Parts: sequence; structure tokens; C-alpha cells
Amino acid sequence: MTDDGIYVYGIVRADHPLPSHLVGVGETPGAVERIVEGRVAAVVSQAPPKLRARRRDLMAHQEMLLALADDGPVLPMRFGMVAPDEAVVRRQLSDDQGSHLAALEGLAGRVEINVKAMPADDSLGALVKGDATIRGLREAVRRQPSYEAKMRLGEAVATALSRRATEAGHEIVRALTPRAHAVCAGPEVSGCQVNVSFLVDRSDSADFAAEAERLAGHHRDRVALRVAGPLPCYSFLEPRALAGRAGG
Repeated sequence: MTDDGIYVYGIVRADHPLPSHLVGVGETPGAVERIVEGRVAAVVSQAPPKLRARRRDLMAHQEMLLALADDGPVLPMRFGMVAPDEAVVRRQLSDDQGSHLAALEGLAGRVEINVKAMPADDSLGALVKGDATIRGLREAVRRQPSYEAKMRLGEAVATALSRRATEAGHEIVRALTPRAHAVCAGPEVSGCQVNVSFLVDRSDSADFAAEAERLAGHHRDRVALRVAGPLPCYSFLEPRALAGRAGG
């Protein structure tokens, strides 16, 4: 399409409609098109020069995938996937058509909900009340406020807050798991004790998120929950993508 290559948003069935109200990535977004090969297609646009992970482009990528998902399943590419030319896209669509169709079938009518668990901001009072060790260390600091005593107290508090948030997060995950078709642990995130994604029916996504929030309220003295979704189903794909370079 251009010397900069082809930007790939995701893979859909060949007859999947394109959203008419959205534009793609780049300062001057190109037309969004389908490259159809057999029974599958790649949703693409011109790859902008010097692609970077700017907020505007990240949002354009995400909104494109969510709009596509309104009309059927999508195999989403991560932001910045650029194929060198159309021939590469067509070859990989053809070579992997069977696995793409099977993956699309598995995601039909489903979305991803992500749950992150962090220590509750106002959980120190509950911790001190329920942990004799912390109470003892705090009394030691009051009696003799040395640097070493303060360090021991700070480390013990941080460890205990993280432990309590982890335990509560895992309890919430166990409670939510029966409602999901699949569960996938995410990568470690700084300050986050639990990072898990759930594959759920689109029709159940609002109730699922509400149940996660209800459970978080039940454990609010231990954990703060961040619920995101519905999201493109990144976490439930095989770790394969169209050959190309990752921009940004």
C-alpha cells in the first residue's frame, strides 16, 4: 500500500463489515480496508511513517477493534503491527486460515474483562487492628523511634498489605472463574498483586463486571479492584501474529 508497509488491526471473517464512522492510525489516517483471502480477511490501513505509541493512535487502534467486535469475532493484533506488503498478509492468511477460523469461532459472542487487584488505599487501619505483629512494631517505634525500627515497621506493613491484597484478589478470581469460558493470568504490573483476564459472553459482560465490583466491596478493607472491559480478546489468542515489524 505504501513504502511504510501495511498496518494490521486484526483478522476477521471474510464477510465481516467495516465500521464506517472510524479512521485508522496516523496523523493523516488512510482508508481502512479488508484484504480478503479465502474465508478470512485482515483489516488494514496505510502504515503511517514514524509510527509511535501516541495516545491518539492507541485509542484509534482500540476503538477500531471494539467497533469491529460489535459485528462479530475479531483476532486482534497488538498496537504497532506492520506487515511489509500485501503479499505477506495474503500468504499468512492463507497458510493459517484453518486456525484463524477456529479461533474466530471460539471468540464469537465473547469479550475480555481484565481484573487487577491492588492494596486498598485505606486498609492500614484494618491491618493494624488485625495484625499483632504490626501492632507490636508500631509500639516499638513509639517507644524508641529509631531509623531501624521505622524501617522494620514500613517493610512489615508493605509486605502485609501486599499479602492481604493478593489473598483477596485470588478469592475474587476464584469466585468469578465459574462465570467465564476461560481465564488467563496477565503479566506482572508494578503495584498490582493480581492481574487476570476472563473470557466472558458479551451479553454477560456488564453483569460480570458488576459482580467483580460487588466482590471488591466485600473485601474493600484489603483490596482495591480495577475492572476493565469489555476489551478485545488479546489474552485468549495463540501467540502468533502476521509477520512484520512492531512499530512504536
